[in-house]
Amino acid sequence: MATYSVIIPVYNEALVIRETYRRLKTVMEQTDEPYELLFINDGSTDETLEILRELAVKDDTVKYIDFSRNFGHQIAITAGMDYASGQAIIVIDADLQDPPELILEMIERWKEGYEVVYARRVKRKGETVFKRWTAYVFYRLLRAATEIDIPVDTGDFRLIDRKVCDQLRYMRERSRFVRGLVSWVGFRQTAVEYEREPRFAGETKYPLKKMIRFSLDGITSFSYKPLKLASWLGFLMSAASVVGMFVVLYLKWFAHSTVAGWASLSMVMLLGNGVTLLMLGAIGEYIGRIYDEVKERPLYIINETWGVGMRHERKPSYLP
Repeated sequence: MATYSVIIPVYNEALVIRETYRRLKTVMEQTDEPYELLFINDGSTDETLEILRELAVKDDTVKYIDFSRNFGHQIAITAGMDYASGQAIIVIDADLQDPPELILEMIERWKEGYEVVYARRVKRKGETVFKRWTAYVFYRLLRAATEIDIPVDTGDFRLIDRKVCDQLRYMRERSRFVRGLVSWVGFRQTAVEYEREPRFAGETKYPLKKMIRFSLDGITSFSYKPLKLASWLGFLMSAASVVGMFVVLYLKWFAHSTVAGWASLSMVMLLGNGVTLLMLGAIGEYIGRIYDEVKERPLYIINETWGVGMRHERKPSYLP
């Protein structure tokens, strides 16, 4: 059994995957302990799978899981946790923006007794001002909206202990936000800081559309404050309507005049309808997630594997 399992989600990373393997191999050899490199091929359409097959044949530490289609980054991480055999599980993306060399420092903190060691970005190189600004706003909005302490400026690059992994494997919700789930389970957690590098090669797999969806998953998975906001906005709009009604009655009965023009009335109606539709959209997001949960479909479907056996069934401590 491996001491360390390194989970690497990949999606169309043919241009970088060999370099990722080389750097991870160099780092993990320095531990002088058993390890496995577990690649999760998330429905790649380029030569990623062929390269993984080639690496797996040459190196016994390389294992992979190939999905039947693209199920998403968070689901790929989940599959890696399902099949990882190590006592410490490390999650890192294949694009080399997160330096594999930081893993050695994570392992040191793990050996000090921490069950979760996450990497915090102090600088983001090679990213646009818009990307940095939206990331800054998202992490702080998420922290303000949720009841749990989700560290800011952190991604999925982290090390978790086997006991944490076992707890996460029994949390099968569909709209997954893994970093939030790791914070939710608790245990002793600490951070190591680093500067994020530009992507080694290829294109980002998180364009604006996916980032918005990911942000919604994070907020709706760990907070119902948007629903509370709907109630408060409804109350404020109702109060404003009552005040407006008294103003109109006063002008009609005591000032003997009426408010001329439809512009102001139209603006009020448009504002009210806009708020109503916005809140219906927020409610719809939650209902859609309930719909996904009740269907009880599997999180992912595997097409092909190499080096991994049956899923290790471990019950968390709170189950009989």
